[in-house]
Amino acid sequence: MAGLFETAPGGGAAIALDEVEVSILRSFAVQMLELIGPGPAEGADSDPLAALFAEGPSAPPQDPALARLFPDAYGEPAKEPDQEQRAASAEFRRYTELDLRARKRDDALAVVRCLDGMSDAAGGSGGVLRLDADQCRRWLGALNDLRLTLGARLEVSDDSEDDRLYRLPDDDPAKPMVMAYLWLGAMQESLIEAVLG
Repeated sequence: MAGLFETAPGGGAAIALDEVEVSILRSFAVQMLELIGPGPAEGADSDPLAALFAEGPSAPPQDPALARLFPDAYGEPAKEPDQEQRAASAEFRRYTELDLRARKRDDALAVVRCLDGMSDAAGGSGGVLRLDADQCRRWLGALNDLRLTLGARLEVSDDSEDDRLYRLPDDDPAKPMVMAYLWLGAMQESLIEAVLG
């Protein structure tokens, strides 16, 4: 079970993580929370009906990683959208991005909480992390978001995950990020297999 998920007895998934892996995953999840931005203020009394109809942004994010996490709904990524597609994307974004940000924030926060609970139980030295079905879903979402973010930073496109990532010299400054990208991919794939298995 070293570093990859396996199907857990009774359902869910389990993974053995050492202290360094826990620290790296937690750091990535916290950085994801910072990238996505804060949610509603804690303890703020808000009208749930008003929150349901709250409008989000209508323009795509400028940061390439955020643009990858919150892509336009209409138009082809490789082509410049026309005016009608821009208007439709802005309308879609206005009514969906706040919920999407909240879900991504909740997924990253679930990862942090699971890792913190694991560290507390094991005295901060790593161990076996067991996830139930809901936690598996949240972890899948968070791992996907982390890979998309790292992929955007590495300028990996859907069709360019080629030998380039595997051929970087050890002294390349991007090497640690590439290793993390590949590790998260293997972890995500093993979690999918564990959930389906």
